[in-house]
Amino acid sequence: MRPNALRTFIVTGIALFMVALDNLIVTNALPAIRADLHTGLEGLEWTVNAYTLTFGVLLLPAAAVADRFGRRRLFVAGLAVFTLASAAAALAPGIGTLIAARAVQGAGGAVITPLTLTLLAAAVPPARRGVALAAWSMMSGLGVALGPVVGGAVTEYATWQWIFWLNVPVGAVLLVLAPRFLTESRGAAKRLDLAGTALLTAGLLGVVLGLVRGNEHGWTSPQVLAGLVGGGVLIAAFVAYETRAAHPMLPMRLFRDRGFSTVNAIALVMSFAVFGAVFLLIQFLQSTQHMSPLEAGVRTLPWTGMPLLVAPLTAPLMARIGTRAVLAAALAFQAAGLGWLAAVTGPATTYGEFVPGFVLAGAGMGLFFPPLARLVLDRAPVEYAGVASGTSNALRQLGTVLGIAVLGAVFAANGDMSGPQAFTDGLLPALWVGTATLAAAAAAAFLIPPVSRAGTTAAAPAPEPAEVGA
Repeated sequence: MRPNALRTFIVTGIALFMVALDNLIVTNALPAIRADLHTGLEGLEWTVNAYTLTFGVLLLPAAAVADRFGRRRLFVAGLAVFTLASAAAALAPGIGTLIAARAVQGAGGAVITPLTLTLLAAAVPPARRGVALAAWSMMSGLGVALGPVVGGAVTEYATWQWIFWLNVPVGAVLLVLAPRFLTESRGAAKRLDLAGTALLTAGLLGVVLGLVRGNEHGWTSPQVLAGLVGGGVLIAAFVAYETRAAHPMLPMRLFRDRGFSTVNAIALVMSFAVFGAVFLLIQFLQSTQHMSPLEAGVRTLPWTGMPLLVAPLTAPLMARIGTRAVLAAALAFQAAGLGWLAAVTGPATTYGEFVPGFVLAGAGMGLFFPPLARLVLDRAPVEYAGVASGTSNALRQLGTVLGIAVLGAVFAANGDMSGPQAFTDGLLPALWVGTATLAAAAAAAFLIPPVSRAGTTAAAPAPEPAEVGA
């Protein structure tokens, strides 16, 4: 690489690794947070969902702001927000403050993640771009794989607050290097869809609030009904507004294509099932299997680390059996993995009995992202390639939010955290719901119509920021 490209990769690669690590680093700290801040399942759900919700909703607006005001400038601003919010999370005296800090942290992550790819692609000569993007993907994959391990080690040997303090010195160094190492650039000026962003954020917040609080406060309680109904109305208003807006954040015309709608529904469903299950399983391993945070992180590596081994196989597989078939196989592997875990899980289950399920689910996750990216961009006109990729990314983040909320509601309706058997009673129905959802998505993959080569298709996709975590 040229010196400028290498400097750009250093800054963007470290920033991407930090954000990717933060997606899963909190998972193994949740039991410690629950004990230290005296919260319950609802508080833990919001600790994860506050981050993911703002991350998912603000991805598309952040890209538009960066194109207008400068990508380096917004990248630095995102780093500052993420770093300060990490410090606020570490200093949080109660669960409410932690949730608020996580929401701000997610906003910073939404700015950083897509710009790491945009800035790197602009700095690297076209002939070397493939190598650079492969290295970019590796930084993302390492962050995801190491998140639970690092989170477990830090929680066990220090305190859970240090999973957030780790970001502060890294962010501070990047804030010094970024203005010197990165070159400023802008895209085509775009009008910001502030009304659409506000409607979508408020609508999703209402729906998630209703889902998370339903079991504790009653599904017919005024606050739960207000969240579900009010949120649903606001989401419908968002769709109606985007249909008529001159410069929509999310062009609804893309969803007129049945293939595009199906692919993105599958993206949402995968995150719904997998990351909703991960949220509960990590706590099960510590609460019921009596694993330490570090042990839980290391022993889930067959799941979180498998994508690094399997992802290189996707290109030859897509060439041999087709993109839709690889996507369906990826979902089937994940369904089989969750189904295995649901079948063997109990208070006395040994770790060896979990491993086949972890491996199947991890292999499926490794096979999932490249065909998804290809299908999303194949279904979108070339001029909408960036929006299509960002839409897929955002929907996967929102799928994580809904998965934690819904599977958490299933768990709470059937069990609780009072003891091993009660935890198992709640976990098993949630795992079976996730399994059934993934199996349905695998079947739906074959409903994606083939791309007409006579029509307009997008160029082959670059790796997506969506491959970061959820």
